[in-house]
Parts: sequence; C-alpha cells; structure tokens
Amino acid sequence: MFSASQLTTEQTAALSKWASEGATMSDLQRRLKEDFGIGITYMDTRMLVLDLGLELQEAPKPEAAKAEPAKVPVPTGKVNVTMDHLALPGALVSGRVTFSDGETGVWMLDQNGRPGLDPDSADYRPTQEDLIEFQKQLRALIQASGL
Repeated sequence: MFSASQLTTEQTAALSKWASEGATMSDLQRRLKEDFGIGITYMDTRMLVLDLGLELQEAPKPEAAKAEPAKVPVPTGKVNVTMDHLALPGALVSGRVTFSDGETGVWMLDQNGRPGLDPDSADYRPTQEDLIEFQKQLRALIQASGL
C-alpha cells in the first residue's frame, strides 16, 4: 500500500497543482506514473488524495438536454392487444395494449386467472367500449395461444 509519506515535497506540490487544474483520479494516477515513475493502483491514488486533503475539481456538467415534450398518444381508432413471449414475473401471461385513443398499458393474468391492467399514464381510464374490445381481443389471443 502506497502512503503519502513516500512522496517528496516536489511530488506533493505537483499533485496539488494537477488537482487544482481539474485532474481526475485517473489523471493523477497516470501522471504519477509518467512524470515520477510511481505506479500505484486507483485505490492507492484515492487514499493519497484523501491523505493529502486534495480537492478534485469537478468538470462543469453540460447543461441538461432540453426535456423532450411528453409523447402525445396518437389515436388509432381501434384497440390492439399483444402477448409477451415471456410473461412478467408472477403472471401466467402478459402483454401490451393500445387503446383507441392512443393510450397504452401492460396487461397480465396472474396464476389464479385474475386480470390486471397497468396503464402507462397515471389515472388513465379506458372507455367502456375500449374495455369490451380489449376483453374480446384478449380472449381470442389466449385461446389462439392454447392456454
């Protein structure tokens, strides 16, 4: 294990200078190797930074990308039900549904045959007509799969 006491005052000053210029932990490790022939591990470099009380400068973070506008559901005028190849954990079968107004969600039937529907939009409630069509398509899809 490498210790700060093994460094000369010149090496300690160089480390402080590099840290103030914005060097990262990896940069310090690399520069110690290149400039002074001191090959130490990343963990030893971390301990060295702590022992010397060096303050590493964080690189300025780029401005956050503009938030994408919320996806607006595209009304299709019909209900579309698909079944997953691999069911969700705890489900006998599961899949996705797109309602006539473009809203989507996940459906599942648990091991006891109880249905579940989790819309992607919070507080979304499909219309009665969409629910009836969803049930018809789901029944046909499950019968076709042989379950």
